[in-house]
Formats: sequence, structure tokens, C-alpha cells
Amino acid sequence: MYYKFSGFTQKLMGAWASDAYSPQGLKPVVSTEAPPIIFATPTKLTSDSTAYDYAGKNKVPELQKFFQKGDGVPVHLKRGLPDQMLYRTTMALTVGGTIYCLIALYMASQPRNK
Repeated sequence: MYYKFSGFTQKLMGAWASDAYSPQGLKPVVSTEAPPIIFATPTKLTSDSTAYDYAGKNKVPELQKFFQKGDGVPVHLKRGLPDQMLYRTTMALTVGGTIYCLIALYMASQPRNK
């Protein structure tokens, strides 16, 4: 007996040999010929270009030395004023949000006077 997968019931069901050997989801064989060129000027193939056309100087070794210096400054503050501003803003928003949540919880726990 031959079986076929039913897309409706999501189960195997009995089928004729012709149905079992030609499943529903398969497409006919596609030709291997290239389609005709649509544009007059051919495009540049990826194999023609080098992989490093866009890359500038490699800064990774310099940045590794910079961030691994043992000067006692935490890594998230190594770049100076912009890092300090981001850190302080983040801490202020965190403390402010915590205080706001505590106040909201306190107000929600108190019954309203009528």
C-alpha cells in the first residue's frame, strides 16, 4: 500500500501509486539555462572585487591596548567625558525610576478618602 501526507488532516493517508510518487509540493524540473540579459550594461560580479575595498586602518590592536591599560579607571569610563555623561545619566534615570515606582506602589496601597 502507498501512503501520502494529507495537508488538511496533517496525517498519512492511503493513496494510489501515482499520487504517492508525485507529491504535491514538488515543482517540475527547472531549466539550467541562464535567463537573457535584461540590462544593456552588465553588472559587476562579486568575484571581481576584493573583500577589503571598504576597510580602512585596523584600529582593534590600538583599542585593545587603550582599554587594557591598568590605570584604575573602569572600562565603561575609559573614553572620558562622553562615557561619564552616559553613566551618570543612566544612574540618575535608574534611581529616579526606582523612586517613582516606590511612590506609585505606596500611593496604590493607600485607600482613597471619599
